[in-house]
Amino acid sequence: MGNPMELVLGKKFKLEVWEVIVQKMALNEVACFRVDKSLVTSYPFVSKTLREVGKPQSEKRSHHCCGVTLQNEGIGYNDLDELIKYPQDLEFTIELVKVILPDEYEKESWQMTEDEKLKSIPDIKERGNLLFKEKDYNGACEMYAKGIGILEQLMLAEKPNEEEWLALNHLKTPLLLNYAQCKLIQKEYYAVIEHCTTVLKHDPDNVKALYKRGKAYIGAWDEEKAIKDLTKAAELDPILRNTVEKELQVFSAVIKQKDQIEKKKFSKLFK
Repeated sequence: MGNPMELVLGKKFKLEVWEVIVQKMALNEVACFRVDKSLVTSYPFVSKTLREVGKPQSEKRSHHCCGVTLQNEGIGYNDLDELIKYPQDLEFTIELVKVILPDEYEKESWQMTEDEKLKSIPDIKERGNLLFKEKDYNGACEMYAKGIGILEQLMLAEKPNEEEWLALNHLKTPLLLNYAQCKLIQKEYYAVIEHCTTVLKHDPDNVKALYKRGKAYIGAWDEEKAIKDLTKAAELDPILRNTVEKELQVFSAVIKQKDQIEKKKFSKLFK
């Protein structure tokens, strides 16, 4: 296969016999097991799934679940179709390359219950914050995006703007703002504008979102929107007034300089 396969015990894997096998193995051991055909009837379907991991949808081979159709058309692989028609004992060679204990294993979001997903958010946010402090902005973005994705999954199960939905949205806001701050540092201004706008849609007076979006508009050379956002942020939080005034003054001077350079370029074209 190329890459190691991850097997999570106790999750009703289709080939239960593999779970029994690996539990009898030592770390780094390579062992060969012959298994009775009655225990591997699901192997063709497991093998098909493993073969197609990472492939684009267009390259995956379709099959039907109907028994008659399955017998007639198969699952797209001749060797596996043969196993379905004529079951036989199978021999597996397995190498155990790593063992992760339950308290060390980090579940993917699809493996979590709704309660586990919700409880994971503070830890994800804290890990993002630590990466941010270390100036690993890409890593921090990944953590914040992971948290945002989990919360958005949970929000899909709730009715918009009702109590449970609003509570989840409240948890999402700081993650959106932290993600926007990373993107602001990385000068990805349109990503900042997008995420801050999401916050402001439900919290139009969020000072942090207004300030960050205003700064992003400066980076995107949108003077009118920058002035609007930063002025409103300063009105809501007077502590920002001096900072905003200085930033707008600098921005105004830069724009004038930019305009002068462009005028000179155009004037040379018409000489």
